[in-house]
Amino acid sequence: MDDVETRELRYFVAVAEELHFGRAADRLGIAQPPLSRAIRQLEHRLGVTLLERTSRAVGLTTAGETLLHEARAALDAVAAAVRRTRRAGHAQPGLVLTMKPGGDSGLLPAILDRYEARPGSVPVELVFSVFERAAMLRDGRADVGLLHHPQNDLTGLDSEPLHTEDRVLALAATDPLAAHGTLTLADLVHAPMAQWPEAVHPAAGPRVTGVGELLQLVAVGRIVALVTASAATRPQPGVVFRPVLDAPPSTLVVAWPEQSRSRLVADFVAAAREAAADAFAAVAPR
Repeated sequence: MDDVETRELRYFVAVAEELHFGRAADRLGIAQPPLSRAIRQLEHRLGVTLLERTSRAVGLTTAGETLLHEARAALDAVAAAVRRTRRAGHAQPGLVLTMKPGGDSGLLPAILDRYEARPGSVPVELVFSVFERAAMLRDGRADVGLLHHPQNDLTGLDSEPLHTEDRVLALAATDPLAAHGTLTLADLVHAPMAQWPEAVHPAAGPRVTGVGELLQLVAVGRIVALVTASAATRPQPGVVFRPVLDAPPSTLVVAWPEQSRSRLVADFVAAAREAAADAFAAVAPR
């Protein structure tokens, strides 16, 4: 079987997402006839039918659904390879670290100090994001990141844990649940939980983009939110914190693309691991 070209995959993804050849052609900036021919050629190469075509609609076959999933991943991987290669060829190499503002458990200064002290270290560019840290690692916009498990989807990434914290519920002081000394997840079934953009399992409540916004919404009773226990040490007017006995803990991880062979990334990960070990050794139970 002949190799499939990335151009053919881009064409197929456009048609599969639009489910309309005309709209897909407009999106790609080409005429419809060559797009139709390209899809037929792709089906011939693969030996399967990807699209069910009628006079009124276009739909995906089971094989088409599979290729859509795999083609997206393949195109992302190609784009990531191009970005990383271009950056590696720059005269001044650097490392891009992505993280959520305040999402470092206080470790960032120590990590950077540790890394900069290592032979061969390069400048570290910080890119803050609430929405797409994991995506930035997958598509090559970032080399390494500080994420949280199980909140973030770590598919396609390798990671090492740095620090684990219990989570507590942030809620308005006037909320009836605040009368309880402790809570369980069952108590929160009908509570309006905050929805974080990168959450693996999005909640049904309002979408929030930062801790400041979240705590203000909590204070006025619009939402409740599971936050790390360290957040309870930063008082917010109108907000109280209650332990949730069966809430899974949150682990800060340093993450990087799977199968990375970058020495710079390996050095940064080692620095992060050392900084975390030093920072939390003093507070570890004896």
